[in-house]
Amino acid sequence: MSIMDISSAVIMLLGGLAMFLYGINLMGDGLKNSSSAALKRVLEKVTGNVVMGVITGTLVTAVIQSSSATIVLTVALVGAGVLNLKQAVSIAMGANIGTTVTAQIIRLGAIDAGDNWFLWLFDTDTLAPLALLVGIILLMFVKKKSAKPIGDICIGFGILFTGLDLMTSGVEPLVGTAVFEMFLDFLSNPLFGILFGLVLTMIVQSSSATVGMLQTVAQSAAASGGAGITFAMAYPVIMGINLGTCITTAMVCSIGNENKDSRRVGVTDIACNAIGAVVFMVVMSILQANGVWGAEFWQQTADSGIIANFQTMFNLLSAVLLIPFTSALVKLSLWVIPEDKEQPQRHPELHTLDEKLYISPAIAVSEASKAIAAMGQVATDNFARGCKQLLDYREEDVAQILEEEDCLDQFTDASDRFLIGLSKVVEQKDEDLQVDMLLQTAPNFERIGDYATNLMELGQRAKEEGHGFSMEAKEELNILISAVNEILQITVDAFAAGDTAKARTVEPLEETIDDMVVLLRKRHTQRLKNGLCSINTGLAFVEALTHLERAADQCSSIALMMLGRENEQILLDHHEYLRQLHDGTDEAYAQERERRRQQYLKPFQEQ
Repeated sequence: MSIMDISSAVIMLLGGLAMFLYGINLMGDGLKNSSSAALKRVLEKVTGNVVMGVITGTLVTAVIQSSSATIVLTVALVGAGVLNLKQAVSIAMGANIGTTVTAQIIRLGAIDAGDNWFLWLFDTDTLAPLALLVGIILLMFVKKKSAKPIGDICIGFGILFTGLDLMTSGVEPLVGTAVFEMFLDFLSNPLFGILFGLVLTMIVQSSSATVGMLQTVAQSAAASGGAGITFAMAYPVIMGINLGTCITTAMVCSIGNENKDSRRVGVTDIACNAIGAVVFMVVMSILQANGVWGAEFWQQTADSGIIANFQTMFNLLSAVLLIPFTSALVKLSLWVIPEDKEQPQRHPELHTLDEKLYISPAIAVSEASKAIAAMGQVATDNFARGCKQLLDYREEDVAQILEEEDCLDQFTDASDRFLIGLSKVVEQKDEDLQVDMLLQTAPNFERIGDYATNLMELGQRAKEEGHGFSMEAKEELNILISAVNEILQITVDAFAAGDTAKARTVEPLEETIDDMVVLLRKRHTQRLKNGLCSINTGLAFVEALTHLERAADQCSSIALMMLGRENEQILLDHHEYLRQLHDGTDEAYAQERERRRQQYLKPFQEQ
């Protein structure tokens, strides 16, 4: 062959590889987006049962077509506190099994349909163009948003096999050349085979792609009828591929990740693959040296199917071997990455938003919702502390309120960055609406936290100036504070549970609080006229009413956004929605408002 012929073959091989990688990624993205909600339900139900964890990891990886993606998602869920380390280890074991599904799909390209119509239909030479045709129709002519993920799956499938065909066309001219013979000599040494698979996988960043390349080369060589890749050459490469992908995954788990359990998942993944590779190499070497199954078995030409089957068997048996030692693997990771003596993280539930969760938008949305609900509870609790400081200022309680406020501010910034990034990857309409609501809800909770410090500062000022509230003013504030604390807790509980029925009870209480504030301002004005209250204290009282009223207003805004997910008209014109409610045409609303008036306004009437 001339240099030009070799160059042309190499370019075709690399071009085919590029198409193959893109096809895998596109198909995987489509599968993730179309099944994101299902993945969320499956992963959230993983228990401490190791076998169930392995099965879960296998199924999830089979769906999203990437063991690295599964493990990265698992790492993010560990950081979010959804999964513990033992569960994550079992899922990682299953991910190694699930990734072999890609190789089993690739072997379809080796089907010889002959005159069989059914096999012809599933021959990739037929199926790939059909998948491309269906995919382009879905993407270009179907306007439904739900059609896009399915279109991506079809396009990805078609591109994957088109890339494989191009790789095959690039490999075929090289078979039988001196370069190819040198390659076979290199693979005849098992240690070189492991090293080759490991390094190539680390470069390509995909075990599926590396196995696909091996299958393509082996199938082309087998079809040529000349010297090809034997089974004895192929199996060490496969073990090297598994080592390469776990090292790559471990690096991804460690980069920018402060959570030690997340990094430990990467350590256990390396340990699982390394132990499996060592055990298999020892056992296979012994079997080969003793002629078990005969020389023909070891020297048989490996085709695409043999490679796919061995990869599946290797990962399956490795998992079965290591399942009883899951606890030992966890202890190993704790030894490699020990706990330090740093102070525990304040509100760890507010440090769970990891961009790795973008791999599954449904899970990312779910975790963001949980984190912001936790933020709401922190703000509510801090608001209650601020109210206590308003009525009875204590210097020793100031530090906690300020620390909680700082934590809320930091989380708001982090959640804004996370949600803006998430908005770019969500595909489903309900997820898009949820992200929009979360982007507006976090600042509302953050403002409630601000009012806590405002109330505390009023209490501090009153104490420093020596102008405390009168007993009557304190009694009035206590009733109003009880109402505001209740509306805050109702809002947080409704938001955390996604309970729209409870969200509807917010507005009647908010309107009652508005009425209370109006009444208290009038009563306070009368006290000022009668000389029963100083000007400075009077200003502090009015300012406190403003902060309390605004905290209730934030609850109303959050409830309206929750209701707007079911009725977009509320979001388009919430003033009209509120006007209709306040007109009394909604019987349930009127009844709830009257109940709240009896609860909170009646005590003032009795004074």
